[in-house]
This record gives sequence, structure tokens and C-alpha cells, in this order.
Amino acid sequence: MQGKKVYQEQLFNSFRLSERVPPTNFYRRLKGAVSLDFLYDLTRGFYGSSGQKSIDPVVFFKLCLVGYLENIISDRKLMAHCSMRLDILYFIGYDIEEELPWHSTISRTRQLFPDDIFEEVFTKVLQLCTESGLVKGHTQAIDSAPIKANASMDSLEIKVPAEELEGHLAKLRVQSQRDRKAKINKAPKQQQQVSASAKELQDIESRNKKWSGEQDMRPGAKNKGSRYTSNKTHYSPTDPDARISVKPGKARKLNYLCNMAVDTGFHVITDIQAYHADKKDNQYLQDTTKRLNHRLRREGLIWEHLLADAGYSSGENYHYLEGKGIKSYIPAHGTYKGGPEGFRYVKEGNYWLCPQGKKVTFRKQKLEKGTLKDNYFTKRSDCKGCPIKDTCIGKSHEKRINITAYREEYERNNQRVNSRLGRYMKGKRQSTVEPVFGILKEHLGLRKIHTIGIKQANKCMHLAAIAYNLKKYLKYISKKVKTGAAQLALYIHYQNLEGTFKRSLPSNLIFGVCYQF
Repeated sequence: MQGKKVYQEQLFNSFRLSERVPPTNFYRRLKGAVSLDFLYDLTRGFYGSSGQKSIDPVVFFKLCLVGYLENIISDRKLMAHCSMRLDILYFIGYDIEEELPWHSTISRTRQLFPDDIFEEVFTKVLQLCTESGLVKGHTQAIDSAPIKANASMDSLEIKVPAEELEGHLAKLRVQSQRDRKAKINKAPKQQQQVSASAKELQDIESRNKKWSGEQDMRPGAKNKGSRYTSNKTHYSPTDPDARISVKPGKARKLNYLCNMAVDTGFHVITDIQAYHADKKDNQYLQDTTKRLNHRLRREGLIWEHLLADAGYSSGENYHYLEGKGIKSYIPAHGTYKGGPEGFRYVKEGNYWLCPQGKKVTFRKQKLEKGTLKDNYFTKRSDCKGCPIKDTCIGKSHEKRINITAYREEYERNNQRVNSRLGRYMKGKRQSTVEPVFGILKEHLGLRKIHTIGIKQANKCMHLAAIAYNLKKYLKYISKKVKTGAAQLALYIHYQNLEGTFKRSLPSNLIFGVCYQF
């Protein structure tokens, strides 16, 4: 006979959430493996002694982690998703009849806690990974990637001189009622004023004319709203910390820079930080190295090798890493040539020898555009009447060589990069840190920063890294438990074997099994 299910809601039922979530469920295993009770002491100073009770800080962090584990960046969608999942309710400690916190409570609590709290949680999770053997420490791969900010390029405003600022703001307030402009300007007065020099503004103007000409040649580029944007002439009133970043072949966007370090042992994230996207990668390397080196040494790990791409190359960085006892495998950028062609450097006398045998002697050190350089000059009498003068110095009176003061550090680094080990390290870096960035952006909610401000962006990046490391940790300890159970079964089976067959087993197999117990 054909059956037909008729739903009838019961007045009384016996339901236990702990019985419905299976032991193999991810969130059940996560709840048993990781304790966040230390957050009570860590966050006690941010609450008063009276008034309405807030959301439990442990529940707040668990909800944030669920958002990144489920790849949900909207707090509103997160709460709707959690209300439909029994395993998530069990993980955060809520019963099916309890009402979950409002989505706005999550947003306000995230703003309440400073980013130091999120970094401390990240450090605690990293300690779990270290204690389980997931972090080796000796080789770290560093890379960066732009993460889209929560601001539109349509909201950009032009920086103006200080004396014209008030009139400009009054005009914008009227215009914002009609256009898609930011109605509230969150940028400080200093950021709204032009800080670029006259030469920089002239360079931007000439670049703008060139860009406009190239745009006119493209089909469909007659857009009146199209414009050349720069951080020196524009700012975002919606998110003042966001910066316009430029990458070859990609459109200009308001981004944050996510700088990350990954251990090459089991690809565990050991450091992550949000930076402004208007600077070069090499300007953030020393800050990352200082923070990461302190964290690894606190865990009793010695850092020996650093892997990075050419974006982190600079003489100052090579010198800094050698002072810390860290060997760098960072390819030199294309502007470094090692010296003029045909000239030979003599280390004993600190001079260059030209093809005609004349000395180019050291004169002084000078800081040029933030880089320390050594200046070498020849005597005018040496270059006078030289047969190769026209091809060497042209109409100048002497040969001048301006080269980085960290030439020896460059050469030692290049020697390591071009060695057999250096080629292996390059492949190791490409297979370590770059796939981790892909996982964070595509599967762990880091495709866009859904908050405002660099400190809030830093919290989002730390939460994504915590979620990634927790997944690594759970996967590793589950494999370890399965392997241990198999070895135990083999050991018990070995003890029950008959004496003759027992003696016929290979000695290395017997030792390997019995050593575990």
C-alpha cells in the first residue's frame, strides 16, 4: 500500500542535540579539540560590572570562525545559516529553542575588541599546531596579495589644498544628495589635503594625459566619468585606510594588502597582517620578520631560511636578515645589475677598474629615494682623451657610478638563489604560500574585507588564518589517531601470534611496531 507522510507538530518531544550530532562531525571534533575559555580573562577589561549581559566572548569568536569556515562574510547571512544547522548550534553551545544573537551584536562586538585579541587567539591556535608537530619553523615562505576593501571607486574624492578645503567640502555635501557620493566623510583633514610635491603632481598630470590618449584609442572608452586615479590626488571618504593599488593587467581598485608567512612543513600560517596597499612589499618585510621571529623563538623554534619573490628584494632587507642569522632566498629585482658593464670591482681598495685600467674611487655614501648608495668618481684627467669616452660617459667630464651600499649582501643572496638548493626553494615557495592564498580567498571568506578600517581588516585576516589552521590541525590529529589505532591493533595481533611464526617476522618490523608502545 502506498504510504503518505502527513506532518503533525508534536506538543511534547524528547530531543537532545548532543545525540543528533555524530562523533565524526567537524564541529563536534572542533569543540572537543580546541578550548577558547582563555578569552574570558583576556576580554574581562572591556566590560563593566553592571548592566545587561553581553554576548559570551567565546560564543562570539566561535560564530566568527563559523563564518569563515562556511565562507560567509555577511553577519546577517551567518546568523540565518547557524539557525538551520544542528552541528553549529552544538558547537556554539545553543539549544534548538534558544534564540541566537542579533547580527548587529556580532558587528558591535567585533569593533569592541582590539585587533590584539584576535592576534592572541591566532597565536594560541598556532601553539596547538606547534605542539602537535605541524610547525617545523626552520623555513618560512612569505608573500602578499591585495584584498578588496569595502569601498567603491565611485566614492573617491580629489585632494585639495588646505586653504580650499572648506569650500570644497561644502560643494560635496550638496553634490552627495544627487550622486553616488559618500554622505559621511570619515577621512581626517590631513588626508583630504594634497601632500604631494609640485614635481609629483606634474608627473601625475603628464601620466594622466598619456592615459587619456590611450583610453581614447580603445573601443567603448569614451566614458566621461573615466579618470586617472592616484593615492597622491584621491582618497576614499568611505574607508580612508583603503588605498588604490595597481597591478599590471588589472583594474585599479581600493584594496588592503594581506602579508602572510607560511611554514613549509605542513603549510600552516605562522603570521598574517593587514597593511596599506600603496607601498611596496619590501617595505613590510622587516616588520613581518621581527614579529614572526619573536613568535617562533617563543615556541622554541629556530628560523633559518626565508623564501619570497622579487617584490621583497632590497639591500636593506638582505642586510637586516643577515643580522638576524636568517638566510634569504629572494631573487633580486630587475633594476639591480651588480655594476656597470665592463667594470671590475676591487674589494681590497674599494674601487672600480674601468676597461682602460683607470680607477673609479669611492667618494661618499648618499641616501637616494630611501636607498643608501655608494658614489664612485674618476678623475677628470683620467677620462680626458680616453678613446671610449663618447660611449662611456658621453659629454660628462668624469665617470660616476652610483650603486647600492649593500652590494655584497646582494651577491651573497644571488649566489644562494642560483644554487641547486635555491632552485629547490623557489619551487617550495610556489607550492606553499601561493595555494594558501587561493584557499583563503576562495573558500575561507577572504575574497573581500566587509568592514571599514585597517584595524578591522586585520581582524578579518586573522580570523581567516585561524579557520585555516584549525582545519589543518583537526585533519592532522585525526590522521594521527587513525595511525595510532592501526599500530595498536598490529601490536596486539603480534602478541597473540604463535612462537614459531612470531620468530620468523622481520626484526625491523617488530621493532617499529613495539617501539610505539
